[in-house]
Order: sequence, then structure tokens, then C-alpha cells
Amino acid sequence: MDVYLIDGTYELFRHFFAVPSSKDTGGKEIGAVRGVLASVVSMIEKGATHLGVATDHVVESFRNELYPGYNTSEGVPAELLSQFPVLEEALQSMGVMVWPEVYFEADDALASAAAKAASDDRVGQVLICTPDKDLSQCVAGNRVVQLDRRRDILRDEAGVVEKFGVRPQSIPDFLAVVGDSADGYPGIAGWGLKAATLVLSQYPHLEDIPKDSHAWHSSIKRARALSESLFSAWDDALLFRTLATLRLDAPVFESVEDLLWKGPRPDFEETCRRIKAPELARRVASATPVSS
Repeated sequence: MDVYLIDGTYELFRHFFAVPSSKDTGGKEIGAVRGVLASVVSMIEKGATHLGVATDHVVESFRNELYPGYNTSEGVPAELLSQFPVLEEALQSMGVMVWPEVYFEADDALASAAAKAASDDRVGQVLICTPDKDLSQCVAGNRVVQLDRRRDILRDEAGVVEKFGVRPQSIPDFLAVVGDSADGYPGIAGWGLKAATLVLSQYPHLEDIPKDSHAWHSSIKRARALSESLFSAWDDALLFRTLATLRLDAPVFESVEDLLWKGPRPDFEETCRRIKAPELARRVASATPVSS
């Protein structure tokens, strides 16, 4: 079996800005919800049997307590935020396992689920369905991979190295020094993408980097300036790496069999009626669940 782990937050954002506005029978915005549901149904129709969806039920997480500048829901359209609980309930009605995160982030749930699924010998491949660079740290060989469904790009460990110049386990260190504007932390002054790639391809983790710049690999230019910048902001670098490191202890599932899609709940037809998507009910009814 293959396991598909879907970034529901990414999917909801993507569809919100890509599909026309649409209201449910109560006048609430549900255009993006319908788009995500149709996307998940298409995966089932194409043969996905074991799948789970992670969402940011609340945008803020434990990371906001660690760093005040971390990403918040400020500036996110209310019409988008209001669709998270609707999506979560609709997916559950469809019979899909959902992890609505409050303390953790959706990325933590995806990382936790990927690690747990990969530890099961029955699993052939774990596909993390998101282009999010943070999830690249979870890639392992060609067993745990990233799938960008929109662009139809499958990225294994070699693909991560090709894209970032460092191996998956160095991604948190990479993000710590270059920063992540989407998550709200700036990185270390003077460290651009090229410098980070050169240094971390030689020294995989921050602690591996020699404090004496004269000991740095000869291919690394501006070693003295980079060293001074990094070690003068060492505590910040470690904090940023903590922010970038995905947790593997988010509660997800007991057994990979919990991810087996067994068909919709009895209330799914009513869910589809409420969001004015009768075709989804017909498509789901036509899909054939795999027996457990």
C-alpha cells in the first residue's frame, strides 16, 4: 500500500485564490471547500486507498510562543479562515481521516504521519502532497517523497538535493540561516541561498560548522564574514532552526490501517446538499472502497 498525506491548509489556500466564490445553503462561503473536496475525490478515483489530511484549524501554534514574529492569521481573509472547520467536517463526512491542528501545525502532523507510516513495513511509499519547502526535511530516499500535485512533480531525496543543494536533514539548518518570510523569521544577516548551500553541503548542521573560519572548506568564499555573522547571532540561529524543525510527536493515527478509506458516512449526501455539490456525492458513491 501507498500512503497519501495531504496538506489541507495549502489546498484550501490554493483553491480559495483559484476558484470562483460560492455560497452554501446558509449563505456562507464554501468555494474553496468544494475545490479541495473534489481534489481529494479525484485521488480516490485514481486509486489512493490510504490517506489523511492535515489542517491548521488555528493558524497560531506553539511556535508563536517561542518567537513573537512568527506567522499569524493577521491579514488572512475571513472568508478563507471560516472555511477551515467546514472543510474538516466535510472531509470527515466523506470518510477521510483529518488532523485539525491547534497546538501543532499541519506540517507537524504531516511529518509525524509520514514518520509513522514509513516505519510500517507494509507501506510501499509515503507521498506527502504539498510543495511546501518545510516538508522537504521529511523526505527519505524514495520511500518518503513529496508530491506537488498541481505541477505533477515528485521529489525524492535526490530531488531535494537538486533543488536546495543540501540533504533533507539539513533543511531546518538551511532555513534557519536564510530565513523564511512566509513564517516570519529573518534568518542570519549575510547568509543568502548560495552561501547556505555551500556551507551546509560541507557541514550538514550548524554545530558542524567550525568556529575558526580558517578551517572552513576552501570552496567557501567570504568564510570570515559568514562565520562572524553566524556565531554573533548563534542563539537566533538555533531558535530559527527550532522554528523550522517539524515535530514528530503530533497525535495522528494508531495504525496505518486507520488511513484506509472505507467510504463516506451516511451524512455525506446531506453535506453535499448543503454545499450545493451533488456531483461530489455521486462521485463518492461510485468510488469503490478497498476492503480492510
